[in-house]
Amino acid sequence: MTRRITRRMFVRDLAALVGNLGLLCLPVKAYAQQPASPRRIGVLLLVFSAESNWAQQFRQGLRDAGYVEGRDVVIEWRSASGDYARVPESAADLVQRKVDVIVVESTVAAQAAKRATSTIPIVMALVADPVASG
Repeated sequence: MTRRITRRMFVRDLAALVGNLGLLCLPVKAYAQQPASPRRIGVLLLVFSAESNWAQQFRQGLRDAGYVEGRDVVIEWRSASGDYARVPESAADLVQRKVDVIVVESTVAAQAAKRATSTIPIVMALVADPVASG
């Protein structure tokens, strides 16, 4: 019996993937079946770039979970290169492109993503205290 990956399962897998980068260490291979169309991941970076070690580890984690970039997932990278003023615009652009989930690597990016959408799930990495920071 073939099981179709739901958006909730995809977001859960992605959250686990981010956790595997050092936060949660959750298993993700059990649900790494291929979706009917590629999932769109928006990655909003304040400091890192799409070529950084962090981004390479993220890509490797997707591969380890059974996702192939370009076939199963499409990643929309947005980097502010340390320019705080560019973060809200980048978050709004990801929302406009209708990504399935937004991955952020900082508190500033998480706050910008939260202001930009109330419907797209946001997966946070390197956010020290998400509750206290709003």
